[in-house]
Amino acid sequence: MRAISHEAFEALAAEALAGLPDEFLERLDNVGIVAADWPTQEQRRYHDLGPRDTLLGLYEGVALTERESYGMVLPDKITIFQRPLEGISENEEDLIYQVQVTVVHEIAHHFGIDDERLHELGY
Repeated sequence: MRAISHEAFEALAAEALAGLPDEFLERLDNVGIVAADWPTQEQRRYHDLGPRDTLLGLYEGVALTERESYGMVLPDKITIFQRPLEGISENEEDLIYQVQVTVVHEIAHHFGIDDERLHELGY
């Protein structure tokens, strides 16, 4: 698919977030969501990704289920990666879907749900 502007991609991520049920949005605690073109080399190395591995989104922080004596810390961060998501999308409609799935997947990590359970749930 043809690339969209970064501003349009950020709007897709914001719409995906806004489309979540209120009970999830109310529990997003100290977390920011950003869009980036690509994962950094540091992010790729940290997650032991090879040259052919794709990273669509990334949660960096302390899951709600693991927080003890939690205070005075930088916000957790969810990054949604534009170019890899465009690369797996057939068209703009598919991109919208892929962004929605990725946002839900990364927010689930914030709530302490691991990849194995997400795959069982279809994410």
